[in-house]
Amino acid sequence: MAIKPFHTVGIGVTFSPNLEANICEASRLCAQFNAKLVLIHVGEESEEKDKAFKEILNPFIKDDLSYSIIFKSGDPVEVILSISKQEQIDLLIVGALKKENFFKYYTGSIARKITRQATCSVLLLLDPSVTHTPYKHIVVNGLEDPKTKQTISSAFYVAKHLKSEKITIVEEISQQEVAVTIEDDKSLRQSNLVKERLMLIEDSRVKKIINEVPATYKEEISIKTQPIFGKRGYSIGHYAQVVRADLLLMNAPIKISFWQRLFPHDIEYILTELPTNVLIIR
Repeated sequence: MAIKPFHTVGIGVTFSPNLEANICEASRLCAQFNAKLVLIHVGEESEEKDKAFKEILNPFIKDDLSYSIIFKSGDPVEVILSISKQEQIDLLIVGALKKENFFKYYTGSIARKITRQATCSVLLLLDPSVTHTPYKHIVVNGLEDPKTKQTISSAFYVAKHLKSEKITIVEEISQQEVAVTIEDDKSLRQSNLVKERLMLIEDSRVKKIINEVPATYKEEISIKTQPIFGKRGYSIGHYAQVVRADLLLMNAPIKISFWQRLFPHDIEYILTELPTNVLIIR
């Protein structure tokens, strides 16, 4: 199974209260992935701005951080997406709100628009910190989808570089797949048998994917598979929140229509109320 490394990491930076924390988080990730950092500032260049960014970067520059700072005026989403393509960014870091109200969900925040339109992987960062916070537990979707194999392999790549302790692969199974109406003890037993069969099938499928991941990426990592029944997207988000996962990996969303925004599904539930830091793999 091919592992797609992060060679170049990008982050949009503004002079907000989280500026230092965002740059520190991005710089640490670059050190862990041995990647180059690209700071993207939507606005005109000035000596004052350049100096402010470099003052924060300085401790990491001393540790041989490779970086560049790009200034460009325009629409924030268009600027960040165009520079991401221009610089061949593999991982784009975006600051995000834990929960968006209906108006922001309906119109689309900058983070949401970037997440939908980016051609690279996107890390939605909830609570950036100046000091290091370890990513001990990673949860990753294991649903049956052509993109899932790449997402699971990326989870092991990320876990190895971030020195994570545990990966849980969640197999979301729709309640519709059980399709048994519970009316008495007999139908209850039938329903349980159907669930057990589905769980075995899903577990077998996911373990085949895990077996294809190179052994070097599985060393010193606790691996767990967890089947859950419920609505896709909502269920895994709730699970990641309950187990207090430090990072949730998901398949990239498909292009959605106006009506799908009003009636969200799959990853749209995650984007509406982030359970933790979310990494969307492309």
